[in-house]
Parts: sequence; structure tokens; C-alpha cells
Amino acid sequence: MPDLWTIAEVAAHLGVKPGSARGTLSRWGVRAVDHRIDDHGRAHSLYDPDEVRAAHADRPGRGTRTDLRK
Repeated sequence: MPDLWTIAEVAAHLGVKPGSARGTLSRWGVRAVDHRIDDHGRAHSLYDPDEVRAAHADRPGRGTRTDLRK
């Protein structure tokens, strides 16, 4: 199984806080591919790094008029 990213690793890649990263991934349609339970019984979502990188690269640039798309 390839290495998967936690939300903290995704946030570091995107340059935002973990809470912002969760919302961003949701808007981009990136879903967790697996979940891990830690020693304290908390579930952690794991994301495919390639999918995160692709979604990050495909986002519109600054000043893009997305309302004009057909």
C-alpha cells in the first residue's frame, strides 16, 4: 500500500491549517481512502498524496473568472 497522508501532512503541503485543509479537500471532491484508529481510539482520515497534489495543481489561479465557465 502506498504512503497515505494524514490531514496534518495535507495541510502542510497546502500551507494551511488542518481545519482549512478538511474544507478545501471537501470542496475539491477529494475523499479519504482509508482511516486509522490511534492509541486513544480516535479515527484519522488518510488521503492519497497523488490525488491531493492533482487537485491542488488543477485549482483555478488567482483572479480567474470561474463564473464565466460554460
